[in-house]
Amino acid sequence: MEVVLWLLSALGLAGLAFGRIGSRTLFLLLALHWLWSGIVYHWGYFASVNPAARLFGALFVLQGVLFLWLGFVGRGPAFSWGRAPRQALSVAFGLDALAYPLLALGSGLSWPRMPAFGVPCPTTLFTVSLLLALEPRRLWGLAVIPFLWAVVGGSAALLLGVVPDLALFLAAAALLLYALAPRMLSRTPEAPTSSAAGAP
Repeated sequence: MEVVLWLLSALGLAGLAFGRIGSRTLFLLLALHWLWSGIVYHWGYFASVNPAARLFGALFVLQGVLFLWLGFVGRGPAFSWGRAPRQALSVAFGLDALAYPLLALGSGLSWPRMPAFGVPCPTTLFTVSLLLALEPRRLWGLAVIPFLWAVVGGSAALLLGVVPDLALFLAAAALLLYALAPRMLSRTPEAPTSSAAGAP
């Protein structure tokens, strides 16, 4: 399933970059990520180690249901990639999420005792990537749980030494900045004037 999620996510990001995928499909992909992490990871495995995983799982399932509703029923905001700072950050976090298994290996962790794709932290990085590619309309409702897990997961990374998860702090900061000041991250570079371009 980790391989399937990785391939679907890579195709989703490529489709977004080239304008070949619709917003509903991306919301359904996000729903799959969050439902899988909530039901299988948190409830199926992590709950035997940490009782708080039951609450974490419920929050992940709630987020997954929200994405599922936007994919099947609601008319959610549109995704887009361009030249704005938020979209550059979207690319960066998307690539970071896809590189997560290699980054985990490079940090000294070994398979199968290592976090891989399809678990909460890379799921959150992938989600922040797509949320930064959204229009700011209705971002608050979609960003609360990913932001909270970015803080929780980043804090756990400090305690457990999972280096790739430290990117969650940057993801949380980017998401918060976009939610509070969307115009700051949405400005596109101004086109050069004719004089600046050297035109007569």
